[in-house]
Amino acid sequence: MKSLQFSMLLLSLVLAALLSFSMGALPQEDFLQCLSLRSNDSSTISNVIYTRNNPSYSTVLESTVRNLRFNSTNTPKPLVIVTPSRTSHFQATIYCSRKHGLQIRTRSGGHDYEGLSYVAKVPFVVVDLVNFRSVDVDVENGVAWVQAGAILGEVYYRIAEKSRTLAFAGGVFHSIGVGGYISGGGFGLLFRKYGTGGDNVIDAQFIDGNGRILDRKSMGEDLFWAIRGGGGGSFGIVLAWKLKLVPVPATVTAFSVSRTLEQNATQLILRWQEIGHQLPDEMNPDVSMFSVNSTQDGRKTILASFSSLFLGTIDELLPIMQQRFPELGLSRQDCSEMSWIESILYFNQLQNQPLEILLNRTFRNPVGGQYYKIKSDYVKEPISETALNGLFSRLSDEEASSAIIIFMAYGGIMDRIPEDATPFPHRAGNLYKIYYNVNWQEQDNVNSQKYIDWSRRVYNYMTPFVSKSPREAYANYRDLDIGSNNVGITSYTQASIWGCKYFKNNFDRLVQVKTKIDPENFFKHEQSIPPLH
Repeated sequence: MKSLQFSMLLLSLVLAALLSFSMGALPQEDFLQCLSLRSNDSSTISNVIYTRNNPSYSTVLESTVRNLRFNSTNTPKPLVIVTPSRTSHFQATIYCSRKHGLQIRTRSGGHDYEGLSYVAKVPFVVVDLVNFRSVDVDVENGVAWVQAGAILGEVYYRIAEKSRTLAFAGGVFHSIGVGGYISGGGFGLLFRKYGTGGDNVIDAQFIDGNGRILDRKSMGEDLFWAIRGGGGGSFGIVLAWKLKLVPVPATVTAFSVSRTLEQNATQLILRWQEIGHQLPDEMNPDVSMFSVNSTQDGRKTILASFSSLFLGTIDELLPIMQQRFPELGLSRQDCSEMSWIESILYFNQLQNQPLEILLNRTFRNPVGGQYYKIKSDYVKEPISETALNGLFSRLSDEEASSAIIIFMAYGGIMDRIPEDATPFPHRAGNLYKIYYNVNWQEQDNVNSQKYIDWSRRVYNYMTPFVSKSPREAYANYRDLDIGSNNVGITSYTQASIWGCKYFKNNFDRLVQVKTKIDPENFFKHEQSIPPLH
């Protein structure tokens, strides 16, 4: 009897210990004690640590959860959030996470489309860069040192404070974090003129898994190459980027022209496919397509919106469009002149707002709802009218009532930069990229699976019409449907399924860099680069 009682007591103690560990009590306490001991100044690190018992924990966690699909009661939450304000905080967090078996997820702006910068299936710590966001602009030398926690809006605003004719070749949406944006390549308004964000980085400050602070010279060209487009969360943590600033004219022009199917939109899209990539480098043409109710009979139709930024005046733009794309019928009334910084407001649908709104980190993406699924494709040959009609039919589905599909023209300087210049390989040979966005509102989140299923059906439908072997995808439009690593195990074979789609032949070089800088695979997630074992 005593033996049975002892066995039961021992079993209950073991279960209690396992339950305690699964709830994070043991690693969390050990981790926090480690942080206090490792930090050079325990009083400052205590101010940047948020445990689940902290009343500000939820506020800090949710502050930049951009896709509310990953903010449910079932979403795994970090044991601890650290918001470093000095480099020693990063070093202590990395050391203690390694020591106590916790994974690190690094978040700059929170726009990871699959939530990987703040969600994990194992015990983890979020390193949030919100306190690491200084922007130091040097107009005379045409450069800026930008800490990785800054959002693009902060970068644009600080540049505009000093010059209205300098810019950074960054993204459209101003609340995107600089750290993640450049780590995935960096597509934006100026990419046909000046390349990607990663193409315009000339130095970096980086911390590796051993806590070493490295710059371009000390990290070497292979690692410097890898961090400018090889995806975030694989090699270490970028603390800051040195950006090359580029000239823009004092006056730029934006235009938007919308046509329904009944107004010849299909023929205009067919023509756009032929000439979009051949338009001047100073343009970034795109076509946005979504369903609307017809003004004539109330039935659903497709509205196609043709838009672009142009680095010049209306008087310079109109003759170009009349010569290259007369079918669109672009008129002066369709165009608006503004400064470069004002164009950021324009494309964020913030016209007539003060520039200070660019400093608002909590602003939501103006495209659709706050719950969404994103996918991407690249197109090498024009899509036929029959194929487009099939796409339009699917855009008219009930689940697609808030969906948007955008064709984004390539060409320009992208045709002249080698595929291996950075890990971002989508250069010559692409007519355009496709951005698929299906989104929904909170009240319909119980039906989220039907929207996700719709996006997968559309993606499957598009298979014959897009790039092949591999079917390319953009790393910053993260999509776990195209492949994922197993929890805790990152095999080369499995990772190459998604890796070759994002990086093509650059994937193997990324693996070599990973093997050298992080052979133990400390920095990992569902789509991190694997080391070779």
